[in-house]
Amino acid sequence: MAEVPGITITGASGRMGQMLLKTVLDSDRARLVGAVERSGHAWVGRDVGEAMGGQANGIIVTDDPLEAFAISQAVIDFTTPAATLEFAALTAQARAVHIIGTTGMNAAEIEQLEPASRHAVIVRAGNMSLGVNLLTKLTEKVAAALDADFDIEIIETHHHHKVDAPSGTALMLGEAAAVGRGVNLNDVRESGRDGMTGARKRGDIGFVAIRGGDVVGEHDVLFAGAGERIILRHMATDRSIFVRGALKAALWGQTQKPGHYDMMDVLGL
Repeated sequence: MAEVPGITITGASGRMGQMLLKTVLDSDRARLVGAVERSGHAWVGRDVGEAMGGQANGIIVTDDPLEAFAISQAVIDFTTPAATLEFAALTAQARAVHIIGTTGMNAAEIEQLEPASRHAVIVRAGNMSLGVNLLTKLTEKVAAALDADFDIEIIETHHHHKVDAPSGTALMLGEAAAVGRGVNLNDVRESGRDGMTGARKRGDIGFVAIRGGDVVGEHDVLFAGAGERIILRHMATDRSIFVRGALKAALWGQTQKPGHYDMMDVLGL
């Protein structure tokens, strides 16, 4: 039986990082071979099992990503746009699959991933849950079926620690709606209303971001017409859905050719 793929987790000490570490450690389909943190972090140089408050497992947290990536078949990365771009070049050099769950990346930053995708598999998604990706496909289809007499608003709610808005998932849904309408999202996006804004512009795709408490993630896509509304909704109650999706993507990527993929590809949607 072939050895299961070795996986490195970046941003190891974060909430998602620790969930990813535990999931890979508990999996019989993958093995943990590396954990990366930024230079100067208290976890660097420590056994990752002990750093998480458990038993030692022999994996030492490093601030040298290339060292960790060189022995990995996949890297799972939920960090920051700047860190992700650095990691992309290094994963390509190591020919490892790069799973990117980082949110807040702009179009220019996403474009900078392309050179790396010519040498390695990149799977990037604003959200890695099965349900959200199904919602994305439904949003595209409903937007295609309804004309601009139906206003589209995307309402997202997250915990008060979230630093970017709109969320990566909301933008993914907005992009799906724009594709369905046959328009460019940047041309019709409306992300902020305050004061005397005037009437809503026909055809705009609006975004509303709500922050509070410990909400994992809720996304509504509202199609509002005269006398009727259609609401598509996804509610996440456990972050493990994102972790399971990321691991599924890492395993799927082992048999793919270099390129830039998303969860639609992984799920066959």
